[in-house]
Amino acid sequence: MFDYLIVGAGLAGCTLAERLANERGAQVLLVEKRSHIAGNAYDCYDDKGVLIHRYGAHLFHTNDRDVFLYLSRFTDWHHYLHRVLTWVDGQLLPFPINLDTLNQLYSLSLTADTMREFLNSRREQREAVNSEDVIVSQVGRELYEKFFDRYTRKQWGIPASDLEPEVCARIPVRFNRDGRYFADTYQGIPKQGYTRMVERMIDHPKIKLMLNTDFAEIKDVIPFRRLIFTGPIDEYFGYALGRLPYRSLRFEFEQVHQEYFQPACVVNYPNEFDFTRIIEIKHATGQRCPVTTIVREYPAGEGEPYYPVPARKNRERYEQYAQAAAQLSDVYFVGRLGQYRYLNMDQVVREALNLYERLGP
Repeated sequence: MFDYLIVGAGLAGCTLAERLANERGAQVLLVEKRSHIAGNAYDCYDDKGVLIHRYGAHLFHTNDRDVFLYLSRFTDWHHYLHRVLTWVDGQLLPFPINLDTLNQLYSLSLTADTMREFLNSRREQREAVNSEDVIVSQVGRELYEKFFDRYTRKQWGIPASDLEPEVCARIPVRFNRDGRYFADTYQGIPKQGYTRMVERMIDHPKIKLMLNTDFAEIKDVIPFRRLIFTGPIDEYFGYALGRLPYRSLRFEFEQVHQEYFQPACVVNYPNEFDFTRIIEIKHATGQRCPVTTIVREYPAGEGEPYYPVPARKNRERYEQYAQAAAQLSDVYFVGRLGQYRYLNMDQVVREALNLYERLGP
């Protein structure tokens, strides 16, 4: 009899397994349908010896000191400040939009004050009902179309006008030359990778791990007292209230026989290309080797669920599932798929730690 059956060996599931085993002495069974731990943060070495992020770039950043200190128990950090470039009008431009972006794009010499005047002359007065409103009210229609419109349509499969405002509201406009993508206090990459960090988290005699295992196949066979589910909440309920939409990704890896392929870890392509971005993770990991590996990301409507689609109608359907979940005894949902929320890695860990505190003895 296990005290807890945890479905999903990503950051949420492994954080809870670690806390429950180490702090409460609980017997935990951790079940994962994939062949590896660490969820979408999984990293590994390819056949050229390049450390790759198998499911897209995972760049840790947080202002949550407790989360940072918690994960630091299991890893040292490679300090890395993430920078993104965007291919617009035949140029690689800093993104999010800042002073350098506009000066380079328009061959101007704006200052912080004149940048405000420049954008004030272009932006539209709008109530921020959706993500298009957020951007157009900040930078105007032309910059919205150059940097956001097509990228958003590719990424989410719907226009920004159908997305909740917080999707694009997370992307700032900077009236200085700060080229960092994130402004968080703590930023970096686990020195030996995410997979090694997670291995250390669940290295405990009271945690049993089963890979390549479907929860549906063992739920009526293995006895347990409490269930923590980090998979899609609609899947748990057999889609009884309808399917929740998710966006998936297809990854196209390419090995390049040169030290670096591009000048930044991530280059966005908000234009006619089918892919949304090219990632060269070597910039983030700090690995030194004579070859490199890049990956092009192609958004898809079908496949492994990566992103809940943050639209109003989807949120309303999720709330129906959340109400059904609240009626269950000793069953808990957590994580990006379990809570149907676009959560960053630090937020996933925070949600898991918060759930741990609520579980009681």
